[in-house]
Amino acid sequence: MKINPADLRRVPVFRDATDEDLKLLAEKGILRSIEEGEFFFFQGDPATYFYVLIEGRAKLLQTNTAGQQVNLRTITQWQMFGALGAVRDNAMYPATAQALEPSTALAIESSFLHEMMQTRPYLNFGLMQLMTGYIMEMQERYRELATERVERRIALTILRLAAQVGKRAESDGMTVELSLTRQDVAEASGTTIFTVSRVLADWERRGLVEAGRERVVIRNPHGLVQISEGLDQQPE
Repeated sequence: MKINPADLRRVPVFRDATDEDLKLLAEKGILRSIEEGEFFFFQGDPATYFYVLIEGRAKLLQTNTAGQQVNLRTITQWQMFGALGAVRDNAMYPATAQALEPSTALAIESSFLHEMMQTRPYLNFGLMQLMTGYIMEMQERYRELATERVERRIALTILRLAAQVGKRAESDGMTVELSLTRQDVAEASGTTIFTVSRVLADWERRGLVEAGRERVVIRNPHGLVQISEGLDQQPE
């Protein structure tokens, strides 16, 4: 597999890069392909490389000392991740990056991006926008955990993931399928697998979703939006 340097312009941070810069990044990069369930890096490892996902999907997750996991974000094609080493000396990865399906990413040394940032303002601005987006998303999720009832949190999580990685059915244009396990939903919404299973079973009974072992199909997006906005008066 060989990457076309022009494709890197699909990465928001590199949107304003010159053709020469894109060529440099592609030449410096190493393609890494891993299977579903394997890891690009682990939480606490030195942040020596940053990555651009070329194919597949991955998730960023954090683990505490008790072994509990929190799903921070789902990474899709042409998104950058693991870039902390480019902006902080001796940085460690704050999260683990695990493939949700067979995936390929371009790995580039963080020190090289740091060097480029000294003379290319567009990189500083692009990374600032990336980090700001992450911070705003984390603030919103913290607010949800602190203030929203669990059913609404799960609805917000599924709708957020549907916007990021959902696949819309061609037949009706309304049905959205997500390759998610109950564990994924529980980690992302800050609750337990038992609670997620209970809520999804109730939604399935009401015709809102169809839930399998490793997928969630949204049958009634409007109904989930009503729950996410607190307009649904069904008891928990």
